[in-house]
Amino acid sequence: MSTTTNKARLEGLSEKIFLDRYAWKNANADDAKVGDVVLVLTKDDPKFPTKEVGEIVSRSGRQVTVRLRSGELVESTVEKLTLTIEKTPEEMWDRLANAMASVEATEEKRKEWNAKFRWLLDDWKLVPGGRIAAGAGASDELTLFNCYVIPSPHDSRGGIMKTLSEMTEIMARGGGVGINLSSLRPRRAVVKGVNGTSSGSVSWGGLFSYTTGLIEQGGSRRGALMLMMNDWHPDVEEFITVKQTPGRVTNANLSVCVSNAFMRAVKEDLDWELVFPDTSDPEYDEVWDGNLEKWKRLGKTVVTYRTVRAREIWNTIIESAWKSAEPGVVFMEYYNQMSNSWYFNPIISTNPCGEQGLPAWGVCNLSAINLSKFYDAGKHDVAWDELARVVRYSTRFLDNVIDKTPYHFPENEANQKKERRIGLGTMGLAELLIRLEIRYGSPESLAFLDKLYGFIAREAYLASTEIAAEKGSFPAFEADKFLQSGFMKNMAEAFPEVAEAVRSKGMRNVTVITQAPTGSTGTMVGTSTGIEPYFAFEYYRQSRLGLDKQYVPIAQEWKEAHPGEELPPWFVTAMDLSAEDHIRVQAAIQRWVDSSISKTANCPADFTVEETAKLYELAFELGCKGVTIYRDGSRDTQVLSTTKDDKGDGGKEKAAPAENGASGEAAAASDNAAIGGLNAALNANVTPEQAKVFDKQYKSRPKVLRGATYKFNTPFGMAYITVNDIDGTPGEIFLNVGKAGSDVFAMAEALGRVCSLFLRYGDHGNKVQLLIKHLKGIGGTGAVGFGPNRVESIADAVAQALELHIGLLREEQAASKELPAAAARSAADGGKAAAAVPPVVPYTSTDLCPSCGSASLLYVEGCKTCANCGYSKCN
Repeated sequence: MSTTTNKARLEGLSEKIFLDRYAWKNANADDAKVGDVVLVLTKDDPKFPTKEVGEIVSRSGRQVTVRLRSGELVESTVEKLTLTIEKTPEEMWDRLANAMASVEATEEKRKEWNAKFRWLLDDWKLVPGGRIAAGAGASDELTLFNCYVIPSPHDSRGGIMKTLSEMTEIMARGGGVGINLSSLRPRRAVVKGVNGTSSGSVSWGGLFSYTTGLIEQGGSRRGALMLMMNDWHPDVEEFITVKQTPGRVTNANLSVCVSNAFMRAVKEDLDWELVFPDTSDPEYDEVWDGNLEKWKRLGKTVVTYRTVRAREIWNTIIESAWKSAEPGVVFMEYYNQMSNSWYFNPIISTNPCGEQGLPAWGVCNLSAINLSKFYDAGKHDVAWDELARVVRYSTRFLDNVIDKTPYHFPENEANQKKERRIGLGTMGLAELLIRLEIRYGSPESLAFLDKLYGFIAREAYLASTEIAAEKGSFPAFEADKFLQSGFMKNMAEAFPEVAEAVRSKGMRNVTVITQAPTGSTGTMVGTSTGIEPYFAFEYYRQSRLGLDKQYVPIAQEWKEAHPGEELPPWFVTAMDLSAEDHIRVQAAIQRWVDSSISKTANCPADFTVEETAKLYELAFELGCKGVTIYRDGSRDTQVLSTTKDDKGDGGKEKAAPAENGASGEAAAASDNAAIGGLNAALNANVTPEQAKVFDKQYKSRPKVLRGATYKFNTPFGMAYITVNDIDGTPGEIFLNVGKAGSDVFAMAEALGRVCSLFLRYGDHGNKVQLLIKHLKGIGGTGAVGFGPNRVESIADAVAQALELHIGLLREEQAASKELPAAAARSAADGGKAAAAVPPVVPYTSTDLCPSCGSASLLYVEGCKTCANCGYSKCN
């Protein structure tokens, strides 16, 4: 395998990500000169600004002309330029190697490790975490840690405000934060000091979420927040379902901390007590910190608020996750049993993306080995010797980060230097598997993953023991207790030499391995992210040059070598795999990860609630520390066959529901309109006279409607457009696009309501043709398909659905005159044949990217990532 320096310039999105996020910046815009490679602001939109890479070709005063990589010339000003000191990855690698080697004790060691780290970084063998890449050697103010867990809030107004202040300071410096809310008393619990009752832990979680949103709007990096709650807390049911109320806790990820006892109660269908410490205890304010077991060990009273069936809570978790991918579940008791810090520093929460369980004041210290660089084509195998060398150097690299980073909170410094927690992970796994011709998720892949990640863990642990022999173990290290953790028992059984090295040499780091999401960095280096499969091998990218079909590099490489052939079976995407495949891969890797894994189990749209429950239970049984699913197109909709009784009708014909996923609100609006009344239909206050005029002009909705549902792929994902007829002409439209609670879903529902109102109000002109004329061809930031299958936007899809629908109506009307029997059969069929629209298959179930505004925001690695601009909420 070649290890020579890669001098090739980054291109396209990779170059943009590098310059925008990780290259060392020059804050003085006046330094801009002809020949400089810069980022230029080409769209000065306060919500969706756009930057492009280019070269300054002329400057006159404050005015500059920039030639974009596309060749286009853009006139701008120096104020709209982002200047960087570093133009190439090689320059960044030099900076990082020097920074990490600078903490070595002697000049000789500094020179030795500078050279070794430079080799390590070259050609992206190790890809440092985002904070390290952006900050090391560039600023003494920037933290090199991606994320933090802060102590559970003290149960008082002052304690909550203190936590809020700590969270704000960390986020303002670019860090994500995890908080466990279980220390806060439940809703309606008595607060004696103010002679009142508590608003509850979930409401305070809303405060943390709201503040995160403010930071998200004002800073260059969006705030990232994880809120967690333990399964015993009386507010846990409210916590699980809080996001089902629009506008509540919108800027946080949610996870429930589940115990072994709770899972046993679920399995055996036992009762479960929801409890909280006795707040009247005289030592409550001084002793209570959210650790219920510690409170019990002190002999303190625990109050039972109510008793429920464990399965009721579990089913609520499952149904909520099925609907909207939240909350996730962390098996926290098992996590602590496996944790190497079990005896001195319990894990209380995870970071926002869930890959790093941390104690109070713990931090993430992350980098990823790029596995795609370790394919030995000659042997058709992994380049094991070179991988071992990279793992060992990487362990020292991350250990040095602990001594190089600035600390803005003394509590963080004290905790991190006590345990020296590092998190070495991987990216490029899917690419490596494809090169080895191993299908991701297959039994063969599980055996290979066990070998690969066991190898990485062994080498990393041996490296940590060698550093301990040289520099000393982490201060809290106690060999006997350390070796009693669940993880170390597994390690000692598989690799006795590791246990012996730990006992004889010590251990430099309390944990060593973490599988973090690598959305931005993985996209930058052009490989698969984290341990995830590719989301898709082909997609559509909108640029100034138009809409282009693109392939991921390894798929493009194969297509060029095998023109006209289909990709072979080992090319699989996230949605090709079963949810069980995802979980089994996660479990196989979790065996060798002493922290945790950021991983999403992707499920098809028709995945059921029952299947979701089995998946979560499988994750627990296989030893995963947590589980998150994403059901494609997750949305809160009615089952198509559901009908509701029209009460008081004496058993007469039941009202037909809106077809194919009209939301409950939309159906309610239609029912109100059908009953009559402008107030109900428009939510406006009108006079009785105005209402009479409206009622006369507004077509009421009959109980039974005939229509068809059309399936279109749009830039925002698959759209199901239902057109229902009133008196033989379209009179009602419902749209289902995107996940419930997303901007896309809300805008689509609004479009359907407005179209329905337009079609049913008044009787002037050909309203259907008028609506088609005004909706057809409306374009956005992207389009899907080519020729007659091209869809510019959701509005364009509605116009095309209406065109198809009225065409079919005309055909049916003509046929009904000639073939009454055929028409009868068609009516009996419900118009199902009308839905046959050939789909185009780009990315699906996307939402609006908050960075570039395009409909390309995907949910992968437990994190929202943009396929268009590289934005990642977690990086």
